[in-house]
Amino acid sequence: MLRDDTASTRSQTLHVSLVAIPEAVVSTLSGVFDVMNAFSMLHPPGKTLQARPFQVEIVGLRTGPLELASLIPVTVQRSVADIDATDIVIVPSILLEPQGWPKGQHPELIEWFRAMHRRGALLCSACSGIFPLAETGLFDGMDATVHFGYARAFASAFPQVPIHPERVLVVSGKREELITSGASMTWHDLVLYLIARHVGATAAQEVARLFALQWHQDGLAPYIVFEGRNDHGDLAIQAAQDWVATNFSVANPVEAMIRRTGLTERTFKRRFTSATGLSPIAYVQRLRIEDAKRRLERTEASADEISWQVGYEEPAFFRRLFKRVTGLTPGAYRRRFKIPDYARPRARLTS
Repeated sequence: MLRDDTASTRSQTLHVSLVAIPEAVVSTLSGVFDVMNAFSMLHPPGKTLQARPFQVEIVGLRTGPLELASLIPVTVQRSVADIDATDIVIVPSILLEPQGWPKGQHPELIEWFRAMHRRGALLCSACSGIFPLAETGLFDGMDATVHFGYARAFASAFPQVPIHPERVLVVSGKREELITSGASMTWHDLVLYLIARHVGATAAQEVARLFALQWHQDGLAPYIVFEGRNDHGDLAIQAAQDWVATNFSVANPVEAMIRRTGLTERTFKRRFTSATGLSPIAYVQRLRIEDAKRRLERTEASADEISWQVGYEEPAFFRRLFKRVTGLTPGAYRRRFKIPDYARPRARLTS
């Protein structure tokens, strides 16, 4: 077994409880299970196998087959009622209904989370798995992350938990025992972090190499699609938002919005910021950058051309703004999201 001195290791195998509930998504659950059990694959042939660092079990309210949100059954290996202590609890991604997360549907599980935490366990979530964990109250006042697509739903359900959907991994708590990962595939970062923490950096690197996993070191800002808030009920501001959604590239769009609403500049800016959470100019900038992202993904236009197309006469300013919003330069963004040549349809040969 690979181990190095950079980890705070234990002599015994750590028990990992991977939680299966009907709302869970099979891809995250199975991925975490396979990667954390990877050490048998890393074992050099002909050498004596040391104790594995993790014993991973799929746990739930009842043992036996359980159909997940993906409509694929998994086998729950142990009931949480039979587990008095564990080292690491991981709740995988869950699929939310349109109405959000209904609290109180798994009270036995929530109390088990609290009990395991009292007995020293790490509580970890992948993606949207933070929803049931947040019901414990243990994350109140603690920084956390969640899939950016569920950020508003989470903030509405758990306003006492500071949420950072742009962050890949957040480690909180007095013992650094509350660990959350962001959008879907950042479970890679979660398991690599747990391996690095308990087994060592070398082991994490070897596991990443074996599975071709990558740390999301640029954060999640490049993946977030901007959508302006429209649930505020301010009809004048909504009309301005509707207009600027297709006219953001015009010169002086904020002045144009003010004229269209008939409000004074001060009143418009105050109401716009209150309704959308962004100042009018910041809102316009986000719309322009979002359009620039699509052009970088889908066209061959240069960054300078795109700067002009979305409303900026100074390419240097556009590049700085793009980097500030997305965390990437326009060129790096294009390389990250453009469809690679090997995935493009090839022209059919004609006889």
